[in-house]
Amino acid sequence: MNQIGIIGGSGLDNPDILENQRDLEVSTVWGAPSAPLKIGQVAGVDVVVLARHGSAHTLPPSQVNYRANIQALKDAGCSHILATTAVGSLRAEIGRGHLVIIDQFIDFTKQRRMSFHESFEPHHPVHAPMADPFDAGLRAALIASCKDLRFDFHPKGTVVTIEGPRFSTRAESNMFRSWGADIINMSIATEAALANEAGLPYAAVAMSTDYDCWKTDEAPVTWAAILKVFNSNAQKVTRLLVDTITRIAQSSR
Repeated sequence: MNQIGIIGGSGLDNPDILENQRDLEVSTVWGAPSAPLKIGQVAGVDVVVLARHGSAHTLPPSQVNYRANIQALKDAGCSHILATTAVGSLRAEIGRGHLVIIDQFIDFTKQRRMSFHESFEPHHPVHAPMADPFDAGLRAALIASCKDLRFDFHPKGTVVTIEGPRFSTRAESNMFRSWGADIINMSIATEAALANEAGLPYAAVAMSTDYDCWKTDEAPVTWAAILKVFNSNAQKVTRLLVDTITRIAQSSR
C-alpha cells in the first residue's frame, strides 16, 4: 500500500487527524484541485486529505473540478480513496447522525464532466464498468470499524447525486424514493465514476443530517439544520476514518 486519499465533504474535511501535516500545492492536466493537498500520517500510515469544496467551502457542488481532484490524489501516489459526505435521508429508518456505507449510486447530475475520456483512440472506445462502483474491500473495512465503534450505521445504501446547489422539490424527493434511493447528496456519483475510471479503489461513508423534504410532518431541509447535525456528529466520522485506515494498513501487511 502507498498512500490513502481522503476526500472530505461538507464539514467532514478536518485535516487535524494528520500527524506531521504539510500542505502541497499541485496542478494536474485537468487544472487545479479544490484545495492544496494536506499530507501527513494517521497511525503511521501515509494519508492525503483533500477538501472537496475548497479550504473555506467556496466551491458549489457543480463547480468542483472532480477530475482534477481524483487526478491529484492519483498523481500523489494514493492507492485507495475514502470519501465522506453529508446526505439527506430518504428513508425513515436512516436517522439523523446515522452513517451509511454506500454501495450504489444513481446519477441525476446534468452538467458535469463525468469522464477522463474526451475522445477515444481510433477503434478503441473506453466504457468503464460501473455495476459495483464502491470497492468491496474498503466497504468491508468501514463496516467492520462501524461495528467495533458501535455506531448507528447502515451497511449499504443507494445514493442519488443531484446537481445542486439547490435542494430537491418535494416531487423530486418522492421520485427519488420511488426509484429506490436511500440517501441524497450532490457529489458522490461523480467522484465514484471518475475514481473507477482512474483505477483507484473508492468507498464513501455518508452521514445523514436531514430528511430532505419528503417528510411532511417536519420542516424541509435547511443549511442551518444540516450544520447543527454534522457539527455534533463529525467526530464520529473522524474516529471511523482513523480506525478504518489502521484496519486497511494492517490487512495489507
